[in-house]
Amino acid sequence: MAWSKTNKRQRRALNTLQEKGIGLCALGLGFLIIPLFIGSSPMLNAVAAGLRIPGWLALAAGVVLLGIHHVTKAKVERASPLPQLTPRAPTPVERRALRDIADDIAGRRREPEWATPQTRQVATHWSPTVFAAIEWRRFEAVCEALFAQAGFETRSQTHGADGGVDIWLYSRHAEGPAAVVQCKHWQREVGVKELREFYGVMASHQIERGTYATTSTYTADAQKFAKDNGVNAMDGRALLDLIAKRTPEQQQALLAVAFEGEYWRPTCASCGIKLVERTPAKGGAAFWGCSNYPRCKSRLPMLAAMR
Repeated sequence: MAWSKTNKRQRRALNTLQEKGIGLCALGLGFLIIPLFIGSSPMLNAVAAGLRIPGWLALAAGVVLLGIHHVTKAKVERASPLPQLTPRAPTPVERRALRDIADDIAGRRREPEWATPQTRQVATHWSPTVFAAIEWRRFEAVCEALFAQAGFETRSQTHGADGGVDIWLYSRHAEGPAAVVQCKHWQREVGVKELREFYGVMASHQIERGTYATTSTYTADAQKFAKDNGVNAMDGRALLDLIAKRTPEQQQALLAVAFEGEYWRPTCASCGIKLVERTPAKGGAAFWGCSNYPRCKSRLPMLAAMR
């Protein structure tokens, strides 16, 4: 409800009336207090007597004005109550911002039902369930540690555009990279297209040795292309066989790498930070989204956090 101009004038008049009442009361009290500090000479007594009368008059006038202000204010407020703010619906931008904040909090504090502690028990030995339990960045870290155990010096890129190479391998006895590795924590098959792209990266860097590692499998065309062009294509089974050839201590070290930190929560490939659980505003399946949204729009399916 908006105030009218009349109401505004009435309220300004009431404020003026209140100020005058308070001022007269203060003046009257001042006239009545001053004589208390005046001496006892006849002249000063006369001055004190002269101040008491205007003091009482000013105080009485002030009280009257404050009384009028109180009564008039009550009447005005009954006739025209204070304006009430009408709630407005948030704009689409505000709704999105509020939803992102709520999703961010929920994503950090709430885990999906399939990721409860009971279903996220750390494995004590290597099996296909280890690859299924960890996210793509942990898989890359396992591959890097696996080649490091073989005597290579490794260099990896945790996030951002990798140019088709996840791990660079260096030999202690040669200059420059000796081999490159591409890692795919996938559930679907790796096709010949991905192998051709990887072979093109090897050729552009003039590197003859390359390993393509995946948790899944390869199509028949991809396997043939890898064999014909000297690409070491390792699927999940081949990786487990290679790990099985390591010493028990080395295998446990690889498990420690796999289950380090929030191994189950995927990493944003662009920002290098852990993704958070998101729920579509219009309903649907939950997904992993970047906490830097809307600057970063990276997202992954909840049950298939692949890269």
